[in-house]
Parts: sequence; structure tokens; C-alpha cells
Amino acid sequence: MIKTDILIIGAGPTGLFTVFEAGLLKLKCHLIDALSQPGGQCSEIYPKKPIYDIPAYPEILAGDLTKKLLEQSKQFEPGFTLGERAETIEKQADDSFIVTTNKGTKHQAPVVAIAGGLGSFEPRKPVLENISDFEDKGVAYMIKDPEVYRNKRVVIAGGGDSALDWSIFLSDVASEVTLIHRRTEFRGALDSVEKVQDLKNKGKINLITPAEVTALFGHHKLESIEVTNSGETPQRIDTDAFISLFGLSPKLGPIANWGLEIEKNAIKVNNALDYQTNIPGIFAIGDVNTYPGKLKLILCGFHEATLMCQAAYKIINPGKRLVLKYTTVSGIDGFDGTRKEAPKSVVKSID
Repeated sequence: MIKTDILIIGAGPTGLFTVFEAGLLKLKCHLIDALSQPGGQCSEIYPKKPIYDIPAYPEILAGDLTKKLLEQSKQFEPGFTLGERAETIEKQADDSFIVTTNKGTKHQAPVVAIAGGLGSFEPRKPVLENISDFEDKGVAYMIKDPEVYRNKRVVIAGGGDSALDWSIFLSDVASEVTLIHRRTEFRGALDSVEKVQDLKNKGKINLITPAEVTALFGHHKLESIEVTNSGETPQRIDTDAFISLFGLSPKLGPIANWGLEIEKNAIKVNNALDYQTNIPGIFAIGDVNTYPGKLKLILCGFHEATLMCQAAYKIINPGKRLVLKYTTVSGIDGFDGTRKEAPKSVVKSID
């Protein structure tokens, strides 16, 4: 059982900033995310795309924003359960909650903050009759540990940044990399497209376009795939792994069954006070919530996280007075023993 003060569902920008704001109040956080790395959409979908409306940053890449948020929260030693989806929630006699993931990992906290962005991102799976038979047996929809593919034959399907970048990376890890896309054009960063072209010319990546994977074969594990080119006879390719990178589809997922008030696939909250849901102790912040005047902006999620933490403190420390302290004056004491503070002024006479 993982125990913490605030259990955050979603490790996107809003969830990560919550760790910092909670840390200032001496509250520990643990985050659950179905993706294999923190950052949400910023890491998984558009890490190389610029964002222009983050205060003090005229322009920042989404991936760099994630890195800075992780750096900012590092002092407060957040815990992470990644690659797992929050599945069920049970209220306990002491008013705390136990949240269990799809892999059976249990977490307990007096406060739950749902910061799931547009929802739980689920992979868009290719329509193949027996694909579920090979999941975790050669078929994957995201790459958690590239070393799994060392010296293996790998087929990647997709035409976006993720497919391009992983094809480039695995060309130095796998024994053979084949990239398949249903079009000849790729939608990704120019440098990534050019790098794949260069690796293809050097024989380090096999490129098959326009084509689609139309069948999977194997006994107890994936052994080969069928690839169909437009107007050509299907060909069979031996492989150890098929990684489908068709993007992610946002869904509220199992959270929709938690008894929360839902409106247009978002969670209704009281924005006039603390972004709490209809269930005391459960909050919803960031793009996952809705209220009159709601704007789905990262900076709005930061604001909501800040107010939510103030309310969470009162739940966790009933009757204890909370004094607002400015970091410019009081500095920051991390759970890891580190301290950040402005240089202290000295009183000294000048002769």
C-alpha cells in the first residue's frame, strides 16, 4: 500500500505543479498516470511543439516545460506509479480513499486530486482480429523500456513524431527496424523526417510506404506480420515486436464510474471555492474539470492546483491555521533536506 497526503491522478503539467504547491504546505504527493513517463500530452504527443502562453516564457517547448516542472517539484520527492491507470476508488471509515490501478497497485490518501487532462489516454489500436492475443507478447502501444528491444527485430507502425523518434532511437538498439506508414508523407518535426530518410539511405531503417499491417501471426508470442502495400501482394515479415504508435485517444475512463458529477465528459467542480467535486475530499483540476467560464489552459490548471492545495491542507490538518508564506521571504525547504532562499542582507557599517 502506497500512502501519501495527496494522491494525484494524472502526471501532466497541472499534476506536476500540484506537487510543488503541496510541498510548500509540507504535504507529500504521489502521482498515478497511465502513460510511461510524466508530462501527459506535453511528453507523449507534442514534446517538440512550442507553447506561447506560459507566464514568463515567450516560447517553451512542451517537453522542456515538463522537465522544468519536474525540476521544480524535485525537492518535494514525489512518488510515481506510471504505466498504470487508476481503476477503482473506495472510501474508508476514516474518510480517506484507496485507489487501485488496473495492475492492482493500491494507494491510500485523505485527498484525491484528479488532474487527468482530457482524461486517461488510451492507445488507438489498429483494427486487427487477433491483436489482443499478442499484447505484452510482442505487441505494444508505447515504449516503456527501449532496452527490451535490444538486438530484436522491431516493426513500428505510425506516421507522427512518436513513430519517427522511436524509429531513430531504436536503430541503434534493435538488430532491425522497419517503419510502416499508410501514407508516404509523415507529420513530424522536419529534423526527425530528415533523420529517418538518412537512416533509410544508410540501410539502418527499412521503410515501407504506403502500407498497412493487416495480420499478425505466432504461437504464444508474435513471430511475424503481414504487410499490405497499395495494389500489391501482401508480404510476410518475421519480427520479434510490433509497436503500433497511432496516437492516443483521451477518455475519462474508469473515473466516470466513481460517482462524480459528469458534464460533457468533464468533471463538475465548485470553482467559487476550491475545485472540489460532489464527493468531499475528491478534487478535479486542469482540463479534466468544468465550471462556468472554464478555460482549458495550462496556466488555469496551475491556478486551480494552488487553490486546491490550500483546501487539501485544511482537510488533512483540521483546525490548524494556515499562514500564507511568500517564497521570496521564507524560502523553500525540500523534503530531501535541501533549502532554497534569497541571499540574506547584512548589517555592516562602512568606515
